[in-house]
Amino acid sequence: MSDKTKIEVVDATWNPVRGCTRISPGCANCYAKRFAERFRGVKGHPYEQGFDLRLVPAKLDDPLRWRKPRRVLVNSMSDLFHEAIADEYIGRVLNVMKRSARHTFQVLTKRPKRMRALLRGPLAYGGTLNHVWWGVSVENRSHGLPRMKFLRDTPAKIRFLVLEPLLEGLGRLNLDGIHWIVVGAESGPGARPLKLDWVRAVRDQAQAAGVPLFFKQQVVNRRKVSLPLLDGRQWTQVPETS
Repeated sequence: MSDKTKIEVVDATWNPVRGCTRISPGCANCYAKRFAERFRGVKGHPYEQGFDLRLVPAKLDDPLRWRKPRRVLVNSMSDLFHEAIADEYIGRVLNVMKRSARHTFQVLTKRPKRMRALLRGPLAYGGTLNHVWWGVSVENRSHGLPRMKFLRDTPAKIRFLVLEPLLEGLGRLNLDGIHWIVVGAESGPGARPLKLDWVRAVRDQAQAAGVPLFFKQQVVNRRKVSLPLLDGRQWTQVPETS
């Protein structure tokens, strides 16, 4: 069920859209695509069409039915700002989030230019919602760092970065306007390695800037390790919100 998940930073996932298309090196070993394609052609399965992008309006009202407050990852199996998704449908998704203020929603994208345009335009109210967090994926310098520039220019109460899979050291980061950082290794077949020195460099900059850090996962001997230690402790910080 979508209201349960093993993802460390949230309590639930919500997928009013399913499927996506590759946009950058971070997508090369996409866990969502790998999962969805296992069920392509299985009649009646939610992923009968594999990872083909499609809207799922029947799932729109799910958060309204969840009585217990949850931390919710929006579209763990897609990208809300994919170019094939109409503005009107994105608005419907955001409207449900607005009406479900008991939950905290995390919206993560690799398409921040469109996110910025909508939150500075027809969906501007989304940037005023305390319980809706807006973030971008950052896997490397060439693709990820430019996304950060768009995010900093996006109206939002909470802006966050997900450095997963982190594929290289990122160098010096501009963390102005960033409120949270999640970092993690790639897992599954063909997982690319995460060097702890890359994580240390991010941690040190996050601490200097006063930005909470959440070290989500590492892979050791081809096995995923949730909430791994870094220099003798776990890093599971989250933003303080009112």
